Amino acid sequence: MANESIESVESITPKIEEETNNIDTTAKLDTEAEWGFPLKELYNICLRFYKEKEGSKAINLSYEDKLKLVAYTRQVSHGKYDPSSSPSIGYFDVVGNDRRREWQTLGDLSQQDAMLEFCKHLNLTCGKLKPYLEAQRWEKEEKERKRREEEEKRIRKEEEEKERIRQEEARKKEEEERLIQEQQRLQIKESIYQQVLPQVQAYAAQQYPNNPQQQQAYINQIQEHYYQQYLQQVYQQQQQSMESQQQKIAGSGDNLPDSFANMKIQNGPPNGELSTQQASDNVDSQQTVADASIWTRPQIKEFKEQLSKDTEAVITVGRGETVTVRVPTHDEGACIFWEFATDSYDLGFGLYFEWTEAQSNAISVHVSESSDEEDELEEEGGEGKGDLESGSSKAKGPPMDEIIPIFRRECHEEVFAGSHAYPGKGIYLLRFDNSYSLFRSKKLYYRVYYSK
Repeated sequence: MANESIESVESITPKIEEETNNIDTTAKLDTEAEWGFPLKELYNICLRFYKEKEGSKAINLSYEDKLKLVAYTRQVSHGKYDPSSSPSIGYFDVVGNDRRREWQTLGDLSQQDAMLEFCKHLNLTCGKLKPYLEAQRWEKEEKERKRREEEEKRIRKEEEEKERIRQEEARKKEEEERLIQEQQRLQIKESIYQQVLPQVQAYAAQQYPNNPQQQQAYINQIQEHYYQQYLQQVYQQQQQSMESQQQKIAGSGDNLPDSFANMKIQNGPPNGELSTQQASDNVDSQQTVADASIWTRPQIKEFKEQLSKDTEAVITVGRGETVTVRVPTHDEGACIFWEFATDSYDLGFGLYFEWTEAQSNAISVHVSESSDEEDELEEEGGEGKGDLESGSSKAKGPPMDEIIPIFRRECHEEVFAGSHAYPGKGIYLLRFDNSYSLFRSKKLYYRVYYSK
């Protein structure tokens, strides 16, 4: 029977120890929730408070309370009292013997329980411990907050530095690409200049003998004209192709000779000769009209200041009006050039070629109301004028080809310019259309000239 009792006790002992461990863990969690510190940190704070305040007015403990607190600290530091490892105490050392007896009464109290009992007893006997702990907790939270702020600041600074480096690398890469594109553009321009040079050099010497400066100015003008034609052709190719990125002007110039040769066939004089193309007197034998070259330039202020000195170069296009500038082809010319700009608002512009031989080379200006033009078109059996946002239809009347349909141009922001090779003898009609504006008149600055 005795053996069975011993076995029963031994069988339930592990369960008791397991339950005790669960109780200790729960007690630790409750302690941290109640006091705001883990047990070990709480014990260290309470012990520091006791050492700092002992003997002062902040702590007024009895002799027995002090014995208990000392006993708890020894239990924490050395564990259960062991006479063999403890130093001997004299018979007349009353305080030492009292402390030892108090330590012995703790028996097998664990280190964690001894810490907790020390804190509880000190808090029970000293009312100023709680505020001290609150101050310590606030200080701890403040340090943790500052630490988090510093960490966030450090991380943010690192991210900003990474972003700065990324932007700097992107800027350098963009600048390198821009320089490469600029170099390629200059190479293309120089290639075009060199191809055009033999065509115009000899002719420039014939036109301006013994005047090198005038010859060079003429050569530069024609070279720039052909370069602008090349840009216009490339732009049109980009609009028509899904692979526009491979056809940018900054792209490779390997296909330049073929593209430029095609451009000269369409827009330049044949066989490299800068002479006027002759048209037959018979309208039925009219030649196919080539496309015009159009470009813009930003020097609008200088352009208007220059033309404002010439009263014939500045006209007012009234509200609802259309101004047509009739420019006959010149016997000594091969190409017409035009430039125009306005003060504050956009203006419609289109170019037509009338297969009619002019009686003189004089340029004339014709102003008409929008309703007048509509009546003329109706009388000729044509439809009304098209919407300027989508391009106008070709005008009826004398034999005429539409070279550039009428669109509204932002000519108050930059100078619009263009050129067109003579298709034969006839009259160019430069139409400045303000018929869509019911309230605003437009001040127009324009210049038209021919080149050989």
